[in-house]
Amino acid sequence: MIPVSLVVVVVGGWTVVYLTDLVLKSSVYFKHSYEEWLENSGLSISPFHIRWQTAVFNRAFYSWGRRKARMLYQWFNFGMVFGVIAMFSSFFLLGKTLMQTLAQMMADSPSSYSSSSSSSSSSSLHNEQVLQVVVPGINLPVNQLTYFFAAVLVSGVVHEIGHGIAAIREQVRFNGFGIFLFIIYPGAFVDLFTTHLQLISPVQQLRIFCAGIWHNFVLALLGILALVLLPVILLPFYYTGVGVLITEVAEDSPAIGPRGLFVGDLVTHLQDCPVTNVQDWNECLDTIAYEPQIGYCISASTLQQLSFPVRVYKRLDGSTECCNNHSLTDVCFSYRNNFNKRLHTCLPARKAVEATQVCRTNKDCEKSSSSNFCIIPSLETHTRLIKVKHPPQIDMLYVGHPLHLHYTVSITSFIPRFNFLSIDLPVVVETFVKYLISLSGALAIVNAVPCFALDGQWILNSFLDATLTSMIGDNDVKDLIGFFILLGGSVLLAANVTLGLWMVTAR
Repeated sequence: MIPVSLVVVVVGGWTVVYLTDLVLKSSVYFKHSYEEWLENSGLSISPFHIRWQTAVFNRAFYSWGRRKARMLYQWFNFGMVFGVIAMFSSFFLLGKTLMQTLAQMMADSPSSYSSSSSSSSSSSLHNEQVLQVVVPGINLPVNQLTYFFAAVLVSGVVHEIGHGIAAIREQVRFNGFGIFLFIIYPGAFVDLFTTHLQLISPVQQLRIFCAGIWHNFVLALLGILALVLLPVILLPFYYTGVGVLITEVAEDSPAIGPRGLFVGDLVTHLQDCPVTNVQDWNECLDTIAYEPQIGYCISASTLQQLSFPVRVYKRLDGSTECCNNHSLTDVCFSYRNNFNKRLHTCLPARKAVEATQVCRTNKDCEKSSSSNFCIIPSLETHTRLIKVKHPPQIDMLYVGHPLHLHYTVSITSFIPRFNFLSIDLPVVVETFVKYLISLSGALAIVNAVPCFALDGQWILNSFLDATLTSMIGDNDVKDLIGFFILLGGSVLLAANVTLGLWMVTAR
């Protein structure tokens, strides 16, 4: 659910702003000077909406729009082609997303989709949709709202810069640039002279209307390139490929403890799975979660020395327990003796698995000695005993669901070369770039949809004017075709948003 504190802050903040605005506009003494200040500042305040417009950046926009005219002409021609292709492709993408959502809704157990997705790492979700509705506090962590809103604002500014430069390139008067805040969502806009916009040709209009989503697409591509090259960019200060660095351990994490994980620890192995980066960490945890529990070689003499008589009983899930439930150090192990009979014994976990090789059967332990046994932890379903190597500290023995380790421990592949460097900086940069890629790409896709009030509406109208005017002499017929296409796109987008919100909030 959305945190109550977040709702209170947002509603309370907007209430104060709007009431202050209302009081000042109603005041006999302050009304005139206040409204004059708003006009001079370019501010506009209404319920849950603040808008600021300025002409300060006009000179910069005109400089960008008139520089290297031939190159800009080709640039926005590419953007026009991309915009038209994106407009028609958006129908296919939204249709596919809607079918995926409906398939999940009609499934006998919709939660199985979310559980199968959550069973893998965030970088390798099996049923991940291209477009998803994002709701702060539900499927968007509150602690990442700063990244989200910063990426939304940057994407919006780049989008509007595209419109502005293209308009100036096509000799449309540019009145100003502004930003706004709607509830908690920031955005940007450009103010163009409408009469000039209506007088230019449909192809010129297309270049202007497509420029926004074109710039968002290019920004997403640059973000992907930056993400790929980030290890190279940060190479003078951070190195990679030797393990993952712990950047945060949640207070409720099972990895907390005197022999647990701490910020600054370098993890190199999970069991016998080598970890050199974040992807390795996620893949190792996936493998450990889906494969049977691995065992450990132990000599017959050590086994005899450590084991003691136990009472074996079945748990509710069918697994076997043979230790005291209150023990924090002992674990029940199963093994097969020389007569291939399965036995159980309760052993101190650290002494049993320390400095031993991993195994699946007794044959895996015969390389060192024929009197060795492969002891396998007998744990509840989905629970695993994981040996986490983080030298020079002693190995951490983790008992629990692998996903709890995944979700409660934050890591990075970047290790600082110098002590004064922050271990969080690469994570901050990487997270922001990922949000920028996602949101800028989403803005390009959604705005391309031929839907009322979106860029897609104007792209469609200009495209029909450029292509059907010579074929269909009657403008009413052309407008009717455009209306039905817009209606279809609007219904498709609305259906995706509505069902997407239901899927997110209902779970």
